[in-house]
Amino acid sequence: MIRQIPNLNILDSLVPISRFNRGEANKVFDEVKASGYKIVVKNNVPEGIIISPEVYKDIMDEIEDNRLLELAARRMRNDSDKAYSLEFVKNELGITDDDLTNVEVEID
Repeated sequence: MIRQIPNLNILDSLVPISRFNRGEANKVFDEVKASGYKIVVKNNVPEGIIISPEVYKDIMDEIEDNRLLELAARRMRNDSDKAYSLEFVKNELGITDDDLTNVEVEID
């Protein structure tokens, strides 16, 4: 689940792009580290959002979890009422727990 980003005043999260031009990038990144994100504005118009690596990872994990949830829901809607335990399938196919470690999975 995405960790909670402190509920900051939106004005506190705005960063004028001119701060980067004045050599304040390190300060801005320190602020991102502390708050989780900053909204970069140019001519008072939002141009982009900078997020911390932790927030990015949390967002990507949440997206992946939602993809898996949707896949599971789709499979359940198309279920033929037959269900097999993981142990049964592994035994039938001769798969061990070691075989499943570090397997890359591609999802539609």
